[in-house]
Amino acid sequence: MPTCAFVSFRLGLTDGVSVVARNWQRAMTNIGFDVVTVAGEGPVDRTVPGLAIGATDPNDGSLRSELDDVLAGTDLVVVENLCSIPLNLAASHATAQVLAGRSAILHHHDPPWQRSRFAHITELPPHDRSWRHVTINRLTVAEMSDRGFDSTCIYNGFPTSTSDGDSSEVRQWLGVDPDERLLAHPVRAIPRKDVPAAVKLAGQVGATYWLWGEAEDGYDDELRRVLRAASCRVVRGTPSAGAADLYRAADAVVFPSVWEGFGNPPIEAAIHRVPAAVNRYPVAEELLRLGFQWMPTDDPAPLIDWLREPDPAVVDHNRRVAIEHFSLESMEEAIRSLLDEAGWLP
Repeated sequence: MPTCAFVSFRLGLTDGVSVVARNWQRAMTNIGFDVVTVAGEGPVDRTVPGLAIGATDPNDGSLRSELDDVLAGTDLVVVENLCSIPLNLAASHATAQVLAGRSAILHHHDPPWQRSRFAHITELPPHDRSWRHVTINRLTVAEMSDRGFDSTCIYNGFPTSTSDGDSSEVRQWLGVDPDERLLAHPVRAIPRKDVPAAVKLAGQVGATYWLWGEAEDGYDDELRRVLRAASCRVVRGTPSAGAADLYRAADAVVFPSVWEGFGNPPIEAAIHRVPAAVNRYPVAEELLRLGFQWMPTDDPAPLIDWLREPDPAVVDHNRRVAIEHFSLESMEEAIRSLLDEAGWLP
């Protein structure tokens, strides 16, 4: 059986790239590959510390040698964002050099020009005629084309079977009363997630603000300041529970991000029949054109109206849209088509 290796800075964790990569790994297994995971950190099959975001001055030569060893015998490599965003340029360069002339998919979540602090980086993504470039949205396909790259959009896929969930245990873990309004923000706390806007909306609608993730990218001090100044109650963290339990514990999801390469939480909320207030960042506009009915984050009135009188037809509609466009099955079929075109099917 052929082997497909997934390579990234980190894998197997709760960040968006890890979540999407996990679903791709499931698809590759269904298609007929043995899957191995390679990353700088996380619960992976093969750990290469020099790939990690926080790796300090990895030596290109030794890193290339280590990658050569761990990727020996693999038939296909999927690079998850490591050759897209400059969080460890030495690792990006070493990976591109090792994969030159080999069958590889460069899966782009965040190319550098989409982040102002990385806009000056022009050396990513790399290119080789043996590779295929895959994006997670159509906006990036157009931007890649402007830069001379052919690419294919494969939307993120999600498990779409769900249950009503057991919200009571999650709310008990959080210390939230059954009749307390709870507004979930299922993100890591980093600047572009706009925690202040989420906290403000929670206060405006009379809800408790629930932040799922921890602060990253040096956002700790600012997060403490924002949460201390909140006019609403704040709860943080998640218990060990399934996605249905977590999402259904909330009365609504808030997602005021100023930029996302995709934005998994509004799709997951739709699958679990939870309403969402979503800022209209560029890719959100693309997703809205598919038919989602989301509330704004800069006007509390629609969310207030929903909380007073929920409309089941809206969440039923959003779930149908999510199943049509973002199921694991549709994602797997798109991956299979890409592999077929490239001659890489087992």
